[in-house]
Amino acid sequence: MLVTNKAPDFTATAVLADGSIVEDFNLYQNFGEKGTVVFFYPLDFTFVCPSEIIAFSHRYNEFQERGVNVIGVSVDSQFSHFAWRETPVEKGGIGRINFPLVADLTKQISRDFDVLLDEAVALRGSFLIDTDGTVRHAVINDLPLGRNVDEMLRMIDAMQFTNEYGEVCPAGWQKGDEAMKPDAEGVAEYLAKHAEEL
Repeated sequence: MLVTNKAPDFTATAVLADGSIVEDFNLYQNFGEKGTVVFFYPLDFTFVCPSEIIAFSHRYNEFQERGVNVIGVSVDSQFSHFAWRETPVEKGGIGRINFPLVADLTKQISRDFDVLLDEAVALRGSFLIDTDGTVRHAVINDLPLGRNVDEMLRMIDAMQFTNEYGEVCPAGWQKGDEAMKPDAEGVAEYLAKHAEEL
């Protein structure tokens, strides 16, 4: 289990947002100011994967507004990542997305994050990493189940709120909602006001 523990660091080849290829992309050196999302997907040029990557790309500014970097990882090569980025969406590509894709050819990164399936491909793992490297949220989907990028944004809001205010975020909490104090009195007060809404 990675949640509450430090994210496994890695240095690998990646295709950056500008299309350049670097051989020494390091996770910890590419943290966002207020957090980082690392997400794994099975393979380039497949079916559910492009919908997820494009969804992350469409919301990229929302991640940046929150001070959070996004990093995608699969077991494909940097050349496959580059070709997929250069292929238009209407022809099965993802277009020129605005975050890096890491090449995990050895599958070690996928192993370290415990998302490698049958020593073949990564499951759809999503990890929210705090600025100190602590994994604060993780979701792993089976291959046919696409993830919800908006839920990751909600979790970022919750993490940043708790970091700033020390309160905890109840079920379904959205940015701007009331939170609760992390003690018996705070929970009782919150539930007395909101139990019907839960």
